[in-house]
Amino acid sequence: MLAANIADLDAWVRLLALRDVDDLADAQPDTMRFRPYRLPARLADHARRRFLQIERTWPWAKAFATC
Repeated sequence: MLAANIADLDAWVRLLALRDVDDLADAQPDTMRFRPYRLPARLADHARRRFLQIERTWPWAKAFATC
C-alpha cells in the first residue's frame, strides 16, 4: 500500500510540477530517485527562519526550485 502511494505521488510530481523540465517530465522512477530526490543542500537557521541552501552547481537546482 505504501509503495503504491509513493508511486502515485511520484507520478503527480512529474505531471504537475516537472512538466516543463525536459529531462524529468517523462523520467522513470529510478531517474527521479537519483536526480531531484537526492538533493545536495543544507538546512540553515537564521532569525527564527529556516532556509534550504541548494548548491548552485547542481544541474537540477532550477527544476527542484520550480517544483
